[in-house]
Amino acid sequence: MPNIRECIAKYLAELTRRGASKHTLRNYGSDLEQFASYFEIAGAAAPAFEQLDLGLLREWLGGLYDHKLTVVTVRRKMAAVRAVFKFSLQEGVISNNPATRLRTPKVKQRLPEVMSAEKTNNLLDAVELGDIVELADKERDVALLELMYGCGIRVSELVGINLEDIDLHTGWLRVRGKGNKERQVPVGERAVQAVNTYLDGRKAPVSERALFLNSRGARLGDRQVRRLVKLYAILVAGDSTVHPHSFRHAYATHLLSDGADLRSIQELLGHARLSTTQKYTQVSLKDLQLVYDRAHPKA
Repeated sequence: MPNIRECIAKYLAELTRRGASKHTLRNYGSDLEQFASYFEIAGAAAPAFEQLDLGLLREWLGGLYDHKLTVVTVRRKMAAVRAVFKFSLQEGVISNNPATRLRTPKVKQRLPEVMSAEKTNNLLDAVELGDIVELADKERDVALLELMYGCGIRVSELVGINLEDIDLHTGWLRVRGKGNKERQVPVGERAVQAVNTYLDGRKAPVSERALFLNSRGARLGDRQVRRLVKLYAILVAGDSTVHPHSFRHAYATHLLSDGADLRSIQELLGHARLSTTQKYTQVSLKDLQLVYDRAHPKA
């Protein structure tokens, strides 16, 4: 019978084959490493994967609570373990899936914090003017910020853009999202101008097809983008909570506020489920309620 680590390795290999992002592989790998380690007790043989029953899984889950982990972290670790069991069942390694009977802790739903259009544009304008700090690569940073806000793309999608993915003449961008799924999104005039300006001074080997480059002329990483966004947000607005996904939230919310329908926003964001997109409706309705409370004489 295969052991726990063998099943995990096979599952991670399958994720790699499916085109999972480095971020997903890193997080799942870390969570599943901790899961396997839990059952490796000094002086005792670890159980085979097939021997992991509901009682053992509940014991592992209780250990997570003992470590005072947040509900979000517990849910993430449970999702990784459930995925391994589901895959192993499909592969015939196990005959039943006890992980489906684990109760998932509920997390309090929070509306995403959304930057106003004024705050977003002030941030972009300040970086473009370049008077907040001496920028090493202002043209690149302006272009990547404009694309994040103008196209609503994830940071992983941003750093994955190749030169051939963007058509600046027609204003369209090919995006590779989660699961390596491709979609087309329009690129606004301001973002087109920013990318053109950046490309005029872009220096890289002919073989390097990445659009955005680091100081060594290689593909820019998502962690560097996160650091840049945080730096600019602190310098311009004194707000350390702004991150790359803030531009995606702003993109969707501002589109909805200006009359775009939810289905179109779902396609633009690359959401598999409409329910994921609907959280932006809640944000918009919350804002509408505030306007009503301030303005209506009978509120």
